[in-house]
Amino acid sequence: MMKYRVIEKFVSIDGEGPSAGEIATFVRFEGCDLRCSWCDTTYSWDGSVEPELLSAAEIRQFAKEAGAYNVTLTGGEPLIQEKIEELISCLLEEDDDGDSFAVRIETHGGVDITPFVEQFSDDRGGDFEWDLQFIVDFKLPDSQMMSEMCLTNLDVVGSWDTVKFVIASVADLDKAIEVMRANELDVRSRVYFSPVVDLIEPSVIVERMVAEKLNHVRLQLQLHKYIWPKEMRGV
Repeated sequence: MMKYRVIEKFVSIDGEGPSAGEIATFVRFEGCDLRCSWCDTTYSWDGSVEPELLSAAEIRQFAKEAGAYNVTLTGGEPLIQEKIEELISCLLEEDDDGDSFAVRIETHGGVDITPFVEQFSDDRGGDFEWDLQFIVDFKLPDSQMMSEMCLTNLDVVGSWDTVKFVIASVADLDKAIEVMRANELDVRSRVYFSPVVDLIEPSVIVERMVAEKLNHVRLQLQLHKYIWPKEMRGV
C-alpha cells in the first residue's frame, strides 16, 4: 500500500488562495526540489521533522473527521510525491455517505500541471466552483528560482485556477506585472500578489495596483500570520 510522507496535517483556515478565510484540512508533504531564498517552510525539506507515513485512505479519513469541505495539499511540493494522483482521486470521489472534498493543490510552479489537468478534467470547468483547483506560484527574481519555472503552466491554468506571485521587492513587482500581462493571466485565471512578510510593505503593492489599474489582481496577505505568530506551525 502506498504511503505518503506527511510532515504535518491539521485543520485551520486557509490563509491564502481562493478559499482564504474558510476552514480547511491541510496536508503538508515532505520534500521540495526548489530552494527559494525566502522559504518559510524549510522544515518540510531540511530533515528536521520526521514524516508520518499515511495512506490515501488514512488522509481521507482524517479530512472527513475534521469536517472541512476544503482540503489543501501543500508542501514542500505535493506534485513531486509518488502517486499523488491516487490521493487526489481518493479525495475527489464520493464515499458511501455522498461526501467528497474540494481539493486545492499549492504547487511551486516548477512542475508541469498539464498531466494532472488532463487526468482530472471531469473535476474542473469554466467557473470558479469546481472541485480541483491549482494554486500555481510563479517564482520571481528575488526567490532565486525563476529559472526553474515551468512556463507551460502559464498556458494551462484556467479561470478556476490561481497564479500567485510572491513579491519581495519592487523588482519582483515589476516582473510580476510583466509576466501577468504577457500571458494575459488576469483575463484567464485568478491572479494574486502576495508580499513577503518583512521584505516589502503591502502598501507598495497596492499603490502600484492603483497606478497600473490592475482591476483583476488581488492583494493576498497570509491571514494565518496575522492571527498567530509567523513562526507557528499547524495553523
